[in-house]
Amino acid sequence: MTTHYDPAVHTPAEDDGGPPPEAPAPPGHHRPRRSRFGRLWRGRPEDPRWVRPAFLALLTATAVLYLYNLDASGWANSFYSAAVQAGSQSWKAFFFGSLDAGNAITVDKPPAALWPMALAVRIFGLSSWSILVPEVLMGVGTVAVVYAAVRRRFSPAAGLIAGAVLALTPVAALMFRFNNPDALLALLMSLACYLVVRALEDGRTKWLVWAGVAIGFAFLAKTLQAFLILPALALVYGVCAPVRLRKRLGQLALATAAIVVSGGWWVAVVELWPASSRPYVGGSQNNSFLELTFGYNGLGRLNGEETGSVGGGGGPGGGGGEQWGETGWDRMFNSEIGGQISWLLPAALILLVAGLLATRRAARTDAVRASFLVWGGSLLMTAAVFSYMAGIFHQYYTVALAPYLAAVVGMGAATLWERRERIWASLALAAAVTASAAWGYVLLDRTPDYLPWLRMPVLVGGLVAALGLVFAGRLGRRTALAAAGLGLVASLAAPTAYTLSTLREGHSGSIVTAGPSGASMRGGGPGGGGFPGGGNAPGQGQGQGGPGAGGFPGGGTAPGTGGNNQNGQMPNGQMPNGQAPNGQMPNGPSNQNGPTGEGGRTGGAGGGGMGGLLNGAEVGSEAKKLLEADADSYTWVAAAIGSQNAASYQLGTGEPVMAIGGFNGTDPSPTLAQFKKYVADGRIHYFIAGGGMGGGMGGDSGAASQITSWVEATFKEVTVGSATFYDLTSPTD
Repeated sequence: MTTHYDPAVHTPAEDDGGPPPEAPAPPGHHRPRRSRFGRLWRGRPEDPRWVRPAFLALLTATAVLYLYNLDASGWANSFYSAAVQAGSQSWKAFFFGSLDAGNAITVDKPPAALWPMALAVRIFGLSSWSILVPEVLMGVGTVAVVYAAVRRRFSPAAGLIAGAVLALTPVAALMFRFNNPDALLALLMSLACYLVVRALEDGRTKWLVWAGVAIGFAFLAKTLQAFLILPALALVYGVCAPVRLRKRLGQLALATAAIVVSGGWWVAVVELWPASSRPYVGGSQNNSFLELTFGYNGLGRLNGEETGSVGGGGGPGGGGGEQWGETGWDRMFNSEIGGQISWLLPAALILLVAGLLATRRAARTDAVRASFLVWGGSLLMTAAVFSYMAGIFHQYYTVALAPYLAAVVGMGAATLWERRERIWASLALAAAVTASAAWGYVLLDRTPDYLPWLRMPVLVGGLVAALGLVFAGRLGRRTALAAAGLGLVASLAAPTAYTLSTLREGHSGSIVTAGPSGASMRGGGPGGGGFPGGGNAPGQGQGQGGPGAGGFPGGGTAPGTGGNNQNGQMPNGQMPNGQAPNGQMPNGPSNQNGPTGEGGRTGGAGGGGMGGLLNGAEVGSEAKKLLEADADSYTWVAAAIGSQNAASYQLGTGEPVMAIGGFNGTDPSPTLAQFKKYVADGRIHYFIAGGGMGGGMGGDSGAASQITSWVEATFKEVTVGSATFYDLTSPTD
């Protein structure tokens, strides 16, 4: 029989994470001292012997799954990989999150998510593994945190279910093997929820303050997204904490101060640092991190008015078929998002309602109900914002929901199982399994060519299990457990299949999706996730369902790229970014099927990806040799329009490459005057033709277009393989 946590006898030492006190040994007797390994393997003395080995097996299985085929993704998102490389070479670049060791411009996020990867690269050298293994460890850590949070107030089985649901969620398997900031964000937000639950147990201030610290550092990973769950956490603590109201308000004030300090120290340094001696803040139009935070990465994401973006969103009020997908209450279930996260979302909603119903008569301070409110409130708050945000929205953002969803499923299943003798509880448990099986069938049916045999077993198995669970309170324990086990298998079979498909393939570029080919209907190419609105990148033919013939937002082509872009050609007749036919990833595995890594699945339809806006480029041996020649004499061996374009050459050569205009090529950095001074001072050797947006879309200055025009008119053109360069040390006659 499972031993449950009893807050009535839980001592302060235990609340601090230590083991419960043991009864004193009889006189003359000495209790054998357990080794450290024994304590690690055995766990809590009151736990059944299987609990700790099962937990360690869960973590080991998660690590093995996520490490499998990890190097297939090459540099993953080369935008962030280049910043990691820069941070491993320059501590200044490390601190600011610069894209290059010359510190020309930063990424369009704070740098906290880059720091673990940059430290790993400093220790182990630059490789796909040194960049991505820290992300895997964050995934394992998130599973451990969710398990611990659910285990405290429920049963070990509930914690294991929650951990398994998280590990087998397709978008989690994608993003905990990818170098975007979302992995660190998910870990820190899970830790914040866990700490708030700890604070709700006994009202200790320290747990709430540590939760504030976690959220503050989450802000340094992905800015305002870290604050999405703050209203839910603050409200739950303000109402349910087991201390007087005045103390609750004071504790919330201290937690707010912890958020400001832990997240604001870096912001203060950046804003107070002289702009002339730090890199330009990428993604901003005025070299201000505060503008970036509240504009492009803040309100702009909600209302679709992101200055410098590649296109807007659905606009206020939601509605159909806009650049970043349809908004509305059902967004998490549609063809673009459903296969990423929503497999158990219907079940989670049912279990959340049932859990709150089960605890409706509990005291205000009941920690079980508070746990449902913390994790369930975080789930609902984040899902609501994602459903209606009109600005830039990618499918992989939904990894933020995965820990909350997993915790609610584990808690709800355990709560209803303990009450299965009550008809309402058994019916709710059966309804959750039925919803999971039916929705799994629907999602699998959206990709009819993918494992067509799996749909019916999932549906039939779920319905049979649900029928057994209806009578779980009247059946023998073994029979009831068999029905519950069948229901768990039926619920997890479909997302597990999508997760395994995700693990088998590499993923690279700026927009990636989980699951098999066609699992996400936005964009072309394997896995969907293509250019906003479903179109192709300029010069890549007709998009599938795109808004215009060119697939570019509004149906146009990329402006200001230094020449005409007609009939699918990039400026000067080059392939995007000088991309070579073999699609070999710089310093990465060869790929015959895509542009950025073996089996690498990108969001770009057909591969090239916005002339380097979305994906990296191939760097041939001749181009590499050209750039490396006399590289030590220059701050930047080259400059290129757009960060992905610059990142590919930087990763290929190991030398700093300036990204003109930041990610989109629309940031006004450097200006034409600044660029001319860099050239006059002999700090840049080459200019790489093509790439980026060129400043025509969303940016006001058009600096990239002006620089391109000046370079083409002033310096000699050098063609190496399929790429075109301009030698900034050799003016034309």
